[in-house]
Amino acid sequence: MGSATREALASSRAALAAQGSTADLATGESLLNAGRVIGDSSQLLSALVDPAADAAAKAALVRAVFASALTPTALELLQCVAATRWSSHSDLLAGVEDLGLRSIASSTDDGIVEAELFAFGSAVSSNAELELALASKLGKASAKVGLVNSLLGGKVTEQTLSIVRHLVQQPRGRRIGELLRYAASVVADQSGASIATITSAATLAPEQVERLRTSLTARYGRRLTLNQVVNPALVGGVHVQIGDDVIDGSIATRLKDLRSKLAG
Repeated sequence: MGSATREALASSRAALAAQGSTADLATGESLLNAGRVIGDSSQLLSALVDPAADAAAKAALVRAVFASALTPTALELLQCVAATRWSSHSDLLAGVEDLGLRSIASSTDDGIVEAELFAFGSAVSSNAELELALASKLGKASAKVGLVNSLLGGKVTEQTLSIVRHLVQQPRGRRIGELLRYAASVVADQSGASIATITSAATLAPEQVERLRTSLTARYGRRLTLNQVVNPALVGGVHVQIGDDVIDGSIATRLKDLRSKLAG
């Protein structure tokens, strides 16, 4: 991520924070829809990323294209995105997506969206046929949306359904599992939390989970959403991942390290 994009993200998120409660589900859906329109038009995308173009002119272009299609709050936020400088085409699309996800996250604060995204991601990763149907470059976006609706409609929150619909329509080269993990992390971050993925050889008892939660919360200084994964190959112990941080206390890793030392 270039310095221009870091500054643009900070500026865009500040603009979102200034909107307060007006940034809601409808705002998020409008932004995600706009991001797909921009991503499908190389001419529009190039015009919005052009570093030589005047910021006011780019904001005016956004108004001309999207004034009748977006909520007032979404239009204002998209103009903010257009008026700032981004390091690349993909960074601008990522910035619009980030604002869309955060707007949707602002309409809920109970952690349920992160949990639903994780649960769906687990279901997809365990079903190769489903993963292929959602991720195939040959599949039509409308068919993927229809599949998502049939699988999740009436079973998850509108926030989760909206996010997954968007992700399968604009993956931008990312695998479906990666997409769902990324979206969950953005939703959690917007509510001041982080996601900790706890992998163990067997399901942890509730008291073990709470001890981990207390310990990790004290270490990271923020609320944590704990996702549990069972992997018998670990033998025992736990493997914890929070963002880029990894805490590996699994017996399998200890045995591997011991074998390496003995071999040396």
